Amino acid sequence: MRLPPYLLSALVALLLIITSCVSSGQSASAQLSDAQFENKVLEIIRKNPQVILDSVQSYQRSQAQQEEQLRDKVLSQIRQEPRLLLRNSPVTGSASQKIIMAEFSDFECPYCSKAQAVVKEFMAKNQNDVTLVYKHFPLTEIHAQAEPAAMAAWAAFQQGKFWEYHDALFQQQSKLGEEYYLELAKSLNLDVDKFNRDRKSAEAKAAIKKDFELGKSLGVRGTPSFVINGIFFSGAPNVKDLEALVAQIKSGK
Repeated sequence: MRLPPYLLSALVALLLIITSCVSSGQSASAQLSDAQFENKVLEIIRKNPQVILDSVQSYQRSQAQQEEQLRDKVLSQIRQEPRLLLRNSPVTGSASQKIIMAEFSDFECPYCSKAQAVVKEFMAKNQNDVTLVYKHFPLTEIHAQAEPAAMAAWAAFQQGKFWEYHDALFQQQSKLGEEYYLELAKSLNLDVDKFNRDRKSAEAKAAIKKDFELGKSLGVRGTPSFVINGIFFSGAPNVKDLEALVAQIKSGK
């Protein structure tokens, strides 16, 4: 059983109390063998289940409160200045950038593929009012191609072909993989050598990580998720709901 670091630290502290002859600067785990230390930890858990449960729940509440405070702060900043969502990301739609919709998405997520069709229809009708910005949020724990696809799309962005690459990835989601990334780059007449350098670069990884961290700070836990002028929601939307939200923002309500 692997324990969270915060809980392990608490148990080590408890072991310091119950283990005799611990000198200054010496930890309980240093005095005990790995097997002995593990047995001590498991013994504490068995004898004090409620204490451990209370500790975990207290930690979770504290973490949730901190995350909520951070989220409120970031969303408040975005409400005051929606352009904060742009930050060197691919954009399309209105040049006025007064109403900005950020989409946090994963190229391997089937729900994102469905949402992409809705967003495309919505933007075709509202491109004079709404600026769409794409944010990478690859769910690497469940989607093996999420990050490679994101890095390939970022490389296409460096050559001005992000949206074409983006659309093709979603339209051919079942083909995601090394062969398709190269095939698609060639079909869009990209400089393949530059494309390969860019998608394997530290800059690509850093850009995607930055999007991911921004999403986490906004409360994104799954894809697709959206932020429109500081209003956050998750799940595949429909065109009518998006248009109603835009109308609400335009009216100042």
